[in-house]
Amino acid sequence: MRRTRKNPRRLTALALGAVAAVALAACGGPSTTGSGSGGGTGGGAGGTADAGGIHNPSDATGGTIRMANSGDWDSLDPADTYYAYAWNFVRLYGRSLMMFKSAPGQEGATLVPDLAESAGTPNADSTQWTYTLRQGVKFEDGTPVTSKDVKYAVERSLDKTTFPNGPTYFNDFLDLQGYTSPYQDSSPDKLGLKAIDTPDDRTIVFKLSKPFSGFDYFAQLPATIPVPQAKDTGSKYKEHVVSTGPYMFETNDLGKSFAMVRNPNWDQATDPNRKPLPDRIEVALNVNSDDIDNRLIAGDLDVQIEGSGVGPAAQGRILADQNLKASTDNALLARSWFTNVNGEVAPLDNIHCRIAVQYAVDRTGYQRAYGGATGGDIATNLMPPVIPGAEQFDLYPSAGNTGDLAKAKDELNQCGQPNGFTTGISYRAERPKEKATAEALQQSLQRVGINLEIKPYPLVDYLKLYAGKPDFAKANNLGLMVYGWGADWPDGFGFLSQIVDSRVIRDTGGNSNLSVRDPAVDALVDKAVTTGDDASRQKAWVDVDRKVMEDAYIIPGIWAKGLLYRPANLTNVFITNGFQMYDYLAMGTTRK
Repeated sequence: MRRTRKNPRRLTALALGAVAAVALAACGGPSTTGSGSGGGTGGGAGGTADAGGIHNPSDATGGTIRMANSGDWDSLDPADTYYAYAWNFVRLYGRSLMMFKSAPGQEGATLVPDLAESAGTPNADSTQWTYTLRQGVKFEDGTPVTSKDVKYAVERSLDKTTFPNGPTYFNDFLDLQGYTSPYQDSSPDKLGLKAIDTPDDRTIVFKLSKPFSGFDYFAQLPATIPVPQAKDTGSKYKEHVVSTGPYMFETNDLGKSFAMVRNPNWDQATDPNRKPLPDRIEVALNVNSDDIDNRLIAGDLDVQIEGSGVGPAAQGRILADQNLKASTDNALLARSWFTNVNGEVAPLDNIHCRIAVQYAVDRTGYQRAYGGATGGDIATNLMPPVIPGAEQFDLYPSAGNTGDLAKAKDELNQCGQPNGFTTGISYRAERPKEKATAEALQQSLQRVGINLEIKPYPLVDYLKLYAGKPDFAKANNLGLMVYGWGADWPDGFGFLSQIVDSRVIRDTGGNSNLSVRDPAVDALVDKAVTTGDDASRQKAWVDVDRKVMEDAYIIPGIWAKGLLYRPANLTNVFITNGFQMYDYLAMGTTRK
């Protein structure tokens, strides 16, 4: 999810209109009628929802919901966040122009107006988009929100030196004319970014450098959550984000915890999308993953914030106990867990060495690292089956998915490394499933003489300073980098563009494409986004997927599922296809 393009691709309004239509029609997964998860169940899922895909429906208010994160937050600043759980959670304290509807299953992938009165109005060729803000919306201090606050929020999000984590869709599509940051704006008129007009306090107009009919998806990004310029403290704004949502920050101890309470200046009359139930939300950070699972089961904790599901130990315990199992949901996600193969690190700059890695991998070990079949299905290519038009194919088959060692050794001979080689493998230190993945890959590749040196790095800076920073990855011999990706919105563009297009890679770090650098892939991406009809465009994204696998730049791991556990005190619990996890905006609690 992110990055600035050096050579922005040309997009037609027709093609991108089709992309948006596909995303609206098909976000999520299979039908969930009777499943009780609201987002698809299977492989050990538990109980049945009470009504409309909702577990324990209730409109009772009050109480405290307690959440925990096994790592740190990437950032609470809407300009600098890119994890799905953070975008899910940000709706509690910030209002973007558009948002995913708070509803179960596929309905939760529907875009609805939030800060704006209605969806955007485009001009004839979709190079200009106009939104009108709702009346009466205020910041937590009672100051009225204006269109200039939204403009300023987008302007500051463009500064990828100050805010390296956030997506770069606005960088890529707005007609910037050289504009980079409000902190470095030396223009004599001091009117800021000319690509955004604010003719009055309620109107905001976006001017694009190329047509894009799916701009409402950009309007739901956290970057459109208004920021009062007078209270902006740059990189320190994350210490106290000024709320426009139903909750505001009471405390924020960076790296440890934060707590939220009701915002007295949020007005239900201005907000048809939210019905906040708890009085208080507490979030603990950098909590051991196994401790989180144990506390969930014991009822001492309510939500694992990452939404990736319980770990292997807790999973085994839960599935062996019918009472515990009844309080789970097993959702098939628009997400893949995979490992990047870094062609910038010798000898992996040789395609035969990369193919040797592909053949040597024991895919069953990869799946076990994520808890077996309940954690996901073995992947043989990138796009998850829930992406419209996705096709399964396997360029590196082996008996029982355990690896073809003879072919791996033959490829090693062809790349001049008959005895194998040594390289590093990185993972996010706070994620035990990624640690288990690195260890499983280490064991399977050792069979052909490829030795992996395991290197953990902090989750919060994994992309900014380590695996996602090309110079660091190369200097530290990170030949393999454990990672994963969930679609920004579930179609080929929303899933693949930010992880395979080389033009999104930035030297400064914060990248989500960690390894794919191939002009042929870039050309196929351009073809896909300019293809008009649905079937042909979906096939074009399959061609992108296939070319990446031919390059052997990514080891597919699993198409993700998550075994989510919900304590009995939680109310209004459902999986939303907008984020492929529980919807944090809707939850309540019976614990007072």
